[in-house]
Amino acid sequence: MSPEAFARVALALPAATCNVQWGDDRVYKVGGKMFAVTDLAASRLSLKVSEIAYEALTESGRAKAAPYLARAKWVYFDDLAALDEAEVADWLRTAHALVAAKLTRAARRELGLA
Repeated sequence: MSPEAFARVALALPAATCNVQWGDDRVYKVGGKMFAVTDLAASRLSLKVSEIAYEALTESGRAKAAPYLARAKWVYFDDLAALDEAEVADWLRTAHALVAAKLTRAARRELGLA
């Protein structure tokens, strides 16, 4: 998946935003909560996944447990360009939904997610 396609898909999600943090990381958020992170060049990717996806991706070796975020079921891919665009888009939608579901009812309503 290209960096441009990744940004386009991530920012098309409802109430999604992106800002640069920690020097050179693009942090994609919904309601102020992270759902995906890439380096500035968008060559590496970390994102929130379901428990089942976390087990499947890490046990198969397709992804690594994300540093500092593994306990929250985040995975890390070191080559975004090698990943299938449709698959990454699906993972992004899931990551966004998982994080949005944890927002308060009022926050979801304010963001138009309720």
